[in-house]
Amino acid sequence: MNRLSTLKSLLGGVLLLSASTAGADSASATIPVFTSKIAAARTASSPGGTTVTRAEMAGALNSSFIRDMSVDSQERAYLGAQLGDATFLKGLTAQARKYATDFYELNDAASTEAPLSLNTVAGATSDLFGATGALSRSARVMEGYIPNGQGVANQVTLSNQYTLFFGGGYDSPLYFEPINPRELTERLKGQIMYGTPSLDEVDGAAAYVNEISRNSARLYVADWRTAGRGGPGDGGGYVVAAVSSDRRFVRMLEVLVWSE
Repeated sequence: MNRLSTLKSLLGGVLLLSASTAGADSASATIPVFTSKIAAARTASSPGGTTVTRAEMAGALNSSFIRDMSVDSQERAYLGAQLGDATFLKGLTAQARKYATDFYELNDAASTEAPLSLNTVAGATSDLFGATGALSRSARVMEGYIPNGQGVANQVTLSNQYTLFFGGGYDSPLYFEPINPRELTERLKGQIMYGTPSLDEVDGAAAYVNEISRNSARLYVADWRTAGRGGPGDGGGYVVAAVSSDRRFVRMLEVLVWSE
């Protein structure tokens, strides 16, 4: 068994264990946490007032259902019922509703990933972005597709296949969460390993990523940390995944933010 197959088996076991553990306490732990967070977001003293904002929805979902790095079938069924409930949807901004819908689609409680194969994109990142600078020096790009009829790009597929194909012995669990084009641009503008990206780089990278997802608006981001990347010590950063409308083609842009 090769290294990729061994790591895939280990990751699959971890995800299955997490899912079974989460399923045992969803009703008594994670679901009440989510409902309490949403109730707090609806109060007049919350950041969005009585309206639930995108940031508040993201905070509620990520601090409850995703806190054990997986969403089980009970949690997903509950969220699906809420998204079909007019009372729950009342007072949510359009972006808050979109975040919840995208989160629900991404976290489909699957325990086995689809066969997504990722390959390094030919050409320098500076050519892909149309500009040279800190971002092109700090970035790697890979892309690939899932064969027709063999699944879709969901949480377990993106997380497992990113870890397998980008490599480097990732030592911190990671999960993807939905972002929108504005949030993508804000990420790309931030200080990274080799300095601050130029505006031309940011625009070029955003356009390159959005080229895949523009018809579906399926954009996701995850933070990562690992040993031996960018130097002799630890390194960390983020990875953006853009998914096509049929959820079969994926383009990933990884950015190195820091290294020791």
